[in-house]
Amino acid sequence: MEILKNVLVVLHFVGLASLLGGVLVQIRSFKTGRAVVLPAIMHGAWTQLATGLALVAVIEMGDLHESNNAKVAVKLVVVVVIVVVGFLNRKKERPAAWVVPAIGALALVNTVIAVFWR
Repeated sequence: MEILKNVLVVLHFVGLASLLGGVLVQIRSFKTGRAVVLPAIMHGAWTQLATGLALVAVIEMGDLHESNNAKVAVKLVVVVVIVVVGFLNRKKERPAAWVVPAIGALALVNTVIAVFWR
């Protein structure tokens, strides 16, 4: 179970890299309002959601350690908001100027929660 958990953590990080990478490559577009929801952002968001749920399941099933259910719930809500906002704006040629920066900010918020909430 420990190996599976570690593989899921690595995949979770890959999802984060894809999500934030998709946002960061568009920083110059923030000023002009031409930033779009790239496929990398959506793939990263879905990967984060799936691997996060799988991680919680593996930790609970394997009795690896006690999971913090409040932290998991907050992180789940944040990633669901990212997925929904991204999904609703993924095919728009020019989504609202706040969409991509908000997705990036929420991804950073989720990372801060993961690191600092013990």
